Amino acid sequence: MLFAAGCTSTPKPQVDVPMLGSPPAWTEPAGYSFVADRKCGDQPSQGRYRVTVRDGEVAGTERIDGRTAEGEEEIEVPTLGQLKDLATTATEDGAAATVSLDPADGHPTEVRITRETEECFVVSEYRVG
Repeated sequence: MLFAAGCTSTPKPQVDVPMLGSPPAWTEPAGYSFVADRKCGDQPSQGRYRVTVRDGEVAGTERIDGRTAEGEEEIEVPTLGQLKDLATTATEDGAAATVSLDPADGHPTEVRITRETEECFVVSEYRVG
């Protein structure tokens, strides 16, 4: 008896299954705080800020690195949701951007945008409330 096995052309249905270890989807809370360090890799920091968000807007920013903005551009630090939006907009405009997420709750831990220069925000001390 001869058995023939072959490939079928019927495609298998695709099922969206989250990968093991992938962070959960993050929903930006109305109120939280975090520290943002404008730093890419081993490069020196361009400013470290404690940021407070209330009602989805930046309610306060305090520069905590002991330096002043003399000779450098002072920035308005965005919310974490705005940082993610900046990365999305940058990729739509042809730049390279990555967003790293916390494995426990999915909040952004680093946003890196590369155009002609590279701009990065490293996030720490994230607290809801």
